[in-house]
Amino acid sequence: MTGLLDFVADLPLVDHHCHGVRTRGVDRDGFERMLTEADTVSPLGVSLFDSLIGLAVRERCAPVLDLPKHAPADDYLARRAELGAEEVNRRFLRASGTTDYLLDSGFLPESLTATTEFADLADARAHEVVRLEQVAEDVVRKGTTAAGFTADFAAELDRRTANAVGVKSIAAYRVGLELSGERPEPDEVADAAGRWLARVDTGQAPRLADEVLHRHLIWAGIDRRLPVQFHVGYGDADVDLHRCDPLRLTALLRATRDAGVPILLLHNYPFHRNAAYLAQVFEHVFVDVGLITHNAGFRAPAILAEVLEVAPFGKLLFSTDAFGLAELYHLGTALFRQGLSDFLRAALAADALSEVDAIRLSRLAGHENAARIYRLER
Repeated sequence: MTGLLDFVADLPLVDHHCHGVRTRGVDRDGFERMLTEADTVSPLGVSLFDSLIGLAVRERCAPVLDLPKHAPADDYLARRAELGAEEVNRRFLRASGTTDYLLDSGFLPESLTATTEFADLADARAHEVVRLEQVAEDVVRKGTTAAGFTADFAAELDRRTANAVGVKSIAAYRVGLELSGERPEPDEVADAAGRWLARVDTGQAPRLADEVLHRHLIWAGIDRRLPVQFHVGYGDADVDLHRCDPLRLTALLRATRDAGVPILLLHNYPFHRNAAYLAQVFEHVFVDVGLITHNAGFRAPAILAEVLEVAPFGKLLFSTDAFGLAELYHLGTALFRQGLSDFLRAALAADALSEVDAIRLSRLAGHENAARIYRLER
């Protein structure tokens, strides 16, 4: 691993997919739970500090808290507690060089910072990305009918997206990504809503998991000309990973390519090469390596390089998918910079591009693509 190229070290970044941070302190178990996609820390005595993400915390985060690199985990957690959650959050967020954060606030919103509070902590701009399934589930909680669902959902989506820069689908978690390309007919939506409401009437939680309704939500986002994000690949134990290969989205991508609305494939690991292929062949598809970046630690640059084997620089965006721990924003940012710098340094050494090219391409991936896609005013 080499030092960063100067123009990558100083590169402004737009984090196009992340969540809020916790404003309360956490004990060791709580900290380790937020280092993993597992539901709980292993009861078998396995520590997340003994993983690549745990090692990355000790290597790259410790100095931000005035500790030496590779400080022991207990020393790190004691220093974190000494500084307090607000100071820890402020240090990591403001050290990242990120100018804009696009927050999906639809997951556990009651325990994380909202957009305005996050912007104040980070001293940066924060923008809202609306989770489609949360809107639909809230409409059901408030009371709707099978015949009235479409109109009620449309009204609520209009309200919530008034100041949003995009929408997000978590169909991958609920039904997988093998979605039909056709826009559902009104009677199909009403029938699917009726089946859903019947389940809710039996006492089931209003958890949307219907292929027709997921497609309806996605087309509603497209109709509003908002970029549509998809969770793809790697996630927690609630996802059936074999159903989350982005190649399963091919029919939907074909059906939406003439709409002129960007489709953003998030995370993608271990299907990141498949996602890179889709970004190359579909003009409206864009990719990142999001969640895996901080989880892979020092191996993250290799994953980014694999995406760039095929994906054009104009199709690559930066994200952290950081959640809860401010350290994850710092790690995602630092490891993305490392991967981009290593890739461009190797290309420069091979005389595959000029330094002028390298600077231009780093700006595309770091912030210009996101600013263009989400229409962020500079």
